[in-house]
Amino acid sequence: MSAGASVTAGQAVADTRRWLERAVIGLNLCPFAKAVHVKGQIHYATYLPAEHDDLLDALLTEARQLVALDAAERDTTLLIAPNALADFLDFNDFTARAERRLAKAGFDGVLQLASFHPRFQFGGTEPDDIGNATNRAPHPTLHLLREESVDRAVEAFPDAEEIFGRNIDTLEALGPEGWAALDAGPGSTPT
Repeated sequence: MSAGASVTAGQAVADTRRWLERAVIGLNLCPFAKAVHVKGQIHYATYLPAEHDDLLDALLTEARQLVALDAAERDTTLLIAPNALADFLDFNDFTARAERRLAKAGFDGVLQLASFHPRFQFGGTEPDDIGNATNRAPHPTLHLLREESVDRAVEAFPDAEEIFGRNIDTLEALGPEGWAALDAGPGSTPT
């Protein structure tokens, strides 16, 4: 996408599905993602404004809708904000506010929030460290997960705490060229 171009909902969802299939599932970065993807239990929502003024409200709406449905119908939600929060530090600050707002709204112990961003950077790393790609999505994305689903997944995968280290090893073996070859970035998928 060219700088300053507005990303459509269709493009944001297509890009995110491609990233999920090629990177998250394809590289097994999250061993729990494939099952909910195959069962069609992932809900893709978009927030298209460039300003993030109403993004917290959109997140709360998505959280309420998620818990109102049975997990067999909708187990998780990805809220994609392709035109907002391009700066990772702003996004990171926003994510902290979003976690507080979810807790205040009564979702503590019910939902978890994970975040993904095209320029994600772990503390203590350089921007171009390949390990940062574990949390890099084509667009700023807020991921709502059900606590009970996370608990079941961790029970089924007893070495869950080793996932992060394994992911770093996978990405280091893949390298920047291999990551780029996945072609899972913004605008990769025609809509």
